[in-house]
Amino acid sequence: MASALCKHQLRAGLRAPTCARPVFAVPVLARWNRTSAQQHLAKTASVVPAVPRTAQRTPLQVVNAAAGAAPAAPAQKPFKWGADMKNLGICIGVGVAIALCPAPAGVAPKAWNLLAIFAGTIVGIITTPLPLGAVAVLGLGATMLTKTLTFTEAFSAFANEIPWLIAIAYWLAGGFIKSGLGNRIAYSMVAAFGKTTLGLTYSLVLGEAVLSPAIPSVAARAGGIFFPLAKALCLACGSDPDKGTAKKMGAYVMKTCFQTTTVSSAMFITAMAANPLAVNLAAAEGINISWGLWAMAGLVPGLICLLTVPLILYALYPPETKDTPDAPAAAKKELDKLGPMSRDEKITAAAFLITVSLWIGGAGLGVNSVAAATVGLTILLITGVISWKECLNNNAAWDTLTWFAALIAMAAYLNKFGFIPWFSSSVVNIVGNLGLTWQPAFGIILMLYFYSHYFFASGTVMGCGFGRPLVQWAWAAKNHDAVSDYMYLASLVYLSCISPL
Repeated sequence: MASALCKHQLRAGLRAPTCARPVFAVPVLARWNRTSAQQHLAKTASVVPAVPRTAQRTPLQVVNAAAGAAPAAPAQKPFKWGADMKNLGICIGVGVAIALCPAPAGVAPKAWNLLAIFAGTIVGIITTPLPLGAVAVLGLGATMLTKTLTFTEAFSAFANEIPWLIAIAYWLAGGFIKSGLGNRIAYSMVAAFGKTTLGLTYSLVLGEAVLSPAIPSVAARAGGIFFPLAKALCLACGSDPDKGTAKKMGAYVMKTCFQTTTVSSAMFITAMAANPLAVNLAAAEGINISWGLWAMAGLVPGLICLLTVPLILYALYPPETKDTPDAPAAAKKELDKLGPMSRDEKITAAAFLITVSLWIGGAGLGVNSVAAATVGLTILLITGVISWKECLNNNAAWDTLTWFAALIAMAAYLNKFGFIPWFSSSVVNIVGNLGLTWQPAFGIILMLYFYSHYFFASGTVMGCGFGRPLVQWAWAAKNHDAVSDYMYLASLVYLSCISPL
């Protein structure tokens, strides 16, 4: 009876431990014949309740003895460094090596220690073991840990207007991109002037130049708006590098757009992140270059380059296709998709015009560049064109603000601790011993810059590492005023178009 009861319990899904012995015990079954088994089951039918048919068909489930045990802990991911340890080691090694060297005569130990940290930070910005902002924060931390700078001194440049100007310009650029105004300007240029390959190229070049004061990131302006547009138009006109038709027009158009992007980046302070840093270099020596003065100095050479570069390349690197009747049609099709000019586009355009007007004429009203940029940003925030959350999520803006401020602070205290004056006087002695006038000295400076540029993947990083020595050597050659400063500083950008980086 116990065996039959266990058997029914198992079929009904009950727990096996209620059985006195195994259900299928071989010795018991061996003593039973068919008749005795049937009689035994008949006797127990009144004791054991009938099992539903569905329950009888329930498959036997084996209970794991370890089922009640705690679940196994998930496997841990393999450890991975958050930084490129090789490059980080190089940065630390450079700083330590300089710090261990005895300071030259005339250089205070505190200035020498700060130079070591500054040099290590610059190497970090070049090799990027971490994002630039993180590298700069580590540099500031090192200045405080070594008691080279106090907290107030290390973070003093966060009150400088240059880092904030470039950060606010990034946020203003968000209005152009989000509202679609940037794309509308680009498509409108192509629709108006894009009937020929040369006209198409000029429309892209001038459109990019128009947006350059408002979008301080070359990657966002060229890579995010104009190069995708140029590629789409070239493909629409049958110029596809994958099909071997790149020289039909795409090679010429893309080459020209690249060359002229570096030109427009040098025309306005807010056209490239390196430009405000260059302005700060000049300000450290008592030369103040305003937004309007930079634009005035850059407008004529910039426009000449923008007008002549497409023509020169048209002769040296001519496209096979001279006419592009499909380009205006493609641009108009995209304009039709955009529809009428939206409210956000109109507000963005108005904010941009007000901001640029204040940048140009604000000095006479006592309005500095940051205050002017804040006016445009306020308009975009209040009207909802962009949100503060979007500004907070703009990583490029905050990253640039952080490392700009860190470098400016370290450079300022290098000057205050006496290293920059010592370095300048040493350069003056070297240049004086060469007996060079400013013209050949300028040529040597540009040659040094040109060949050293191949070691840098970023114009901004190049300005950080090479800008100050370049400018100081130029000043040591006795060619030192606001216009000549612009000439030297702008060359940091112009020469980018004749090297592949």
